[in-house]
Amino acid sequence: MRIAYQGEPGAFSEAAARKIDGDAQLVPCRSFEEVFDSVDAGPAGYGVVPIENSIGGSIHRNYDLLLAHELTIVGEVELPVVHHLLALPGATLEALKRVYSHPQGLAQCERFLHTLKGVEVIATYDTAGSAKMVADAGALDAGAIASARAGKVFGLVSLAASVQDFDDNITRFLVIGHKPMRSAVPDKTSIVFTLPNDPGSLFKALSVFALRGIDLTKLESRPIPGRPWEYLFYVDLGVARDEVSCARALAHLGEFAPMLKTLGTYASWKTQEGRMPDPFEVVS
Repeated sequence: MRIAYQGEPGAFSEAAARKIDGDAQLVPCRSFEEVFDSVDAGPAGYGVVPIENSIGGSIHRNYDLLLAHELTIVGEVELPVVHHLLALPGATLEALKRVYSHPQGLAQCERFLHTLKGVEVIATYDTAGSAKMVADAGALDAGAIASARAGKVFGLVSLAASVQDFDDNITRFLVIGHKPMRSAVPDKTSIVFTLPNDPGSLFKALSVFALRGIDLTKLESRPIPGRPWEYLFYVDLGVARDEVSCARALAHLGEFAPMLKTLGTYASWKTQEGRMPDPFEVVS
């Protein structure tokens, strides 16, 4: 199995891919677009992309890419995220002038970064990629917010551990592909739809699920490109697509939603014995 992920080795997306299949051949990609393209046309059979973080919120670009590609959500992964401030051996916290990381990594460590006086905070394409930049530059006045594993991969040391704003820092990843990944029984469905700009249209749309006792675990709106002030509504439902209640709710919604698409029906992430331990939790 080949799984594409965004970032350098040591990225949190790599850890998510390892949780899917510890024996898979991993395909690092520079951008989310490249992950989707790698799965769409090869060489990867599946891809893993972050969709939301419990501190930083949604990764909006991946919502847009889900609609732009004919790929299906076939699973999800929840990954505890522990950030470290990494630097070259010999560097000190007091001497730092620059700190690099992905915008989500920076957002998740905002309170800690505010304690670093006179330090420039610079957004980059990847957390582990930031660690690589610091290592390649060889500068003792630069640091990166990334995982402990990224520090090991690129020969950096941790100047400060667990610098995220909250201990319960979790990122949810989606697994995308052309076919189901395993035989796990689906219990979650993701959809996207549009609505006419009429009074009460959103209330009417959500009521098709409420009346049937279907839990909405996520609701996200995104602008429709080229149509100002019109929106796409992305919804996660706590039920399989083929269950009678869900099928009837979607049929009802389709009666008045100009566009309705099922993005995938899959098994939700649950804590189970036997899952692979998170390699990025190891600090020593």
